[in-house]
Amino acid sequence: MDTDILFLLKPDFQDAGDEARYFCPSCAYVEGVLGFYPRLRDVVQVRYVDYARPRPAIVELLGEGNQGCPVLVLAPHSRTNKPEWVREHGAHRFITDKVAISQYLAEQHGVGIPH
Repeated sequence: MDTDILFLLKPDFQDAGDEARYFCPSCAYVEGVLGFYPRLRDVVQVRYVDYARPRPAIVELLGEGNQGCPVLVLAPHSRTNKPEWVREHGAHRFITDKVAISQYLAEQHGVGIPH
């Protein structure tokens, strides 16, 4: 894993037996940051996962207890000035809070920070 990986839920999902279609507000927030700064897609792997659990791509890296979205899995060489943002599972470090994800992306890639 050479770059950070950002997992987001695919929009327009259905919840068990419900006819309504949904999107994840926290994922939409991060998607908005990607929309403001499209160059981030060149430096971060963005992967969309289904709403249904388990979410194998995330579980493989972070275990079943950490498969919520959004989640940014940090590359081994990635560093941050805010270690309080970062959680760990095995050899992997990750950030789950939408605002912390946007602040980390700003810190690493020189885009705007939330105000």
